[in-house]
Amino acid sequence: MKLLFRQRFFSWLDSYDIYDEGGNVRFTVEGKMSWGHKLHILDRFGRHVGTVKEEIFTFLPRFAMYAGEQYLGNISKEFTFFKPSYTIDFNDWRISGDFLEWDYSIVDGTGRTVAVISKELFNFTDTYSIDVTEDGDALYALMVTLAIDAEKCSRN
Repeated sequence: MKLLFRQRFFSWLDSYDIYDEGGNVRFTVEGKMSWGHKLHILDRFGRHVGTVKEEIFTFLPRFAMYAGEQYLGNISKEFTFFKPSYTIDFNDWRISGDFLEWDYSIVDGTGRTVAVISKELFNFTDTYSIDVTEDGDALYALMVTLAIDAEKCSRN
């Protein structure tokens, strides 16, 4: 399954629409006022299905992931000098990517590719393509993409 992650124009808070291959809205992401990033994920029917919330009193950026109200795990930035690196404390996943963080993969503990994320250049807003191997991992791959994008936005 391929998802297209596109930031909305003229949004004061982080807000995104996530489309499937047919151009249908699969998820909507709404930023909420809080200290740090707090992103609510809604399904295509407008039901809250997840949250990505920045934990603000940490040395390096860390984001908690929730399915509904249930804590799933977190993604945190690691201390490195040149190549940004992230650790995922969820499903034994790990991230490998390029220097600019525009193209990266999520891989599980067995080496199976869970998702491939690519930034589409030359768009007016942040646009990513998320190619998910299994439909059931789409929400979680989206959460990882949102956390990395929010961390990059905080640096700029």
